[in-house]
Amino acid sequence: MKKSTLHIVIFFLIASSFSGFSQTRKELETQRKRIRLDIKRVNKLLVTQQKKEQNALEELKDINLKIDVRNKFIGTVNLESILLGKEVDKKEKEIDKLSKNLEVLKKDYADMIYRSYKSKSLQSRMMFLLSSQNFYQAYKRVQYMQQYASYRKRQGEEIVIQTDILEKIKDSLQVQKLQKDSLIEQEQEQKKLIEDDKKEQLKLITYIKKREKRYKRELQTKIKEEKVIAQKIDKLIKEAIARANRKAKSTSVKAKKDEFILSPEAKALAAKFELNKGKLPWPVKESIITRRFGVQPHPTLSGITINSTGIHFTTSKGSMAESIFDGEVLGIQKTSGGKKNVLIQHGNYISTYKNLENSFVKVGDKVTTGQGIGKIFTNKVTQKTTLVFVLFKNTKRLNPQSWLLRR
Repeated sequence: MKKSTLHIVIFFLIASSFSGFSQTRKELETQRKRIRLDIKRVNKLLVTQQKKEQNALEELKDINLKIDVRNKFIGTVNLESILLGKEVDKKEKEIDKLSKNLEVLKKDYADMIYRSYKSKSLQSRMMFLLSSQNFYQAYKRVQYMQQYASYRKRQGEEIVIQTDILEKIKDSLQVQKLQKDSLIEQEQEQKKLIEDDKKEQLKLITYIKKREKRYKRELQTKIKEEKVIAQKIDKLIKEAIARANRKAKSTSVKAKKDEFILSPEAKALAAKFELNKGKLPWPVKESIITRRFGVQPHPTLSGITINSTGIHFTTSKGSMAESIFDGEVLGIQKTSGGKKNVLIQHGNYISTYKNLENSFVKVGDKVTTGQGIGKIFTNKVTQKTTLVFVLFKNTKRLNPQSWLLRR
């Protein structure tokens, strides 16, 4: 009895270790589902058109992004499959142990039933009691018969429990084997799609290489334009700081260079903004990131470096930019082609929404989290709808990805 009880204890210890182990796999499963959604967004939001001279670079960038997200999916699936395989191996070993233990229990129980039957055929319980030499011996024999009957009952119940545990583990094992098969299928599906993407990628690279000098010239012009816009935004913010600090001259607080002197209300708003680091909503709901923050090589043309002042979000045509937090419209900047950039102040933090077709707000307006501030511009050549989102603390640019909710 003690031995079989020990096996049940061991089983539950192993089960608890599985729960800790499966937690890691659960995280991978969540990650896999999130990347699967990313793949759907990429396929939906990155418009695939016939190759044209004007959008070949964009098309190649899209294919590279598709390949990257599919590779991330495959990597996650591989890790999940490895962990799942380890769980399957452990469960198969546990099933083997439990099966052997159950056989021992059944054999012991069968031997006990046989001995009990044999005992009954040789002498009845009454004769067993009446043959006692004294009352104390008779009492001990009654106790023995009760304990024996109880032991038999417990043995029978334990066989039922162990059988049920074994069946549940077998069912769980079958589910995990099916999950592993499904993961392998998903991996093969993405690998095939990557092969198709790479064929198209090679065609576009060949096409672009023939016109590389022209593309580089156009790209350098675009980079210069972006730099000029960034400088104008920097100037706008510095002027706004100087203007605000002149109004706050009556305060005893001395202004540091290019930093806002904050009122108690503005300080509270900035503190609340900081508390939401990593939890702020995306500035456009249904979107994907097509360019990240910071210095990076151009994804297509060698020898060209991009210094991205913020994050580029690609979304569907007609989408709106939304304020990531409560604040006040600090400025609205007009750019070439009638596009607009809106700056919203949150204490000494400033969120900037670039490449808007129009704006629904004006300077001085109070805005709330999630409020629509403008329709995002759609490029007529590439058919891309892209929001450029930049985040500042005073005049210092921050990496928005550290502040926005992770998807």
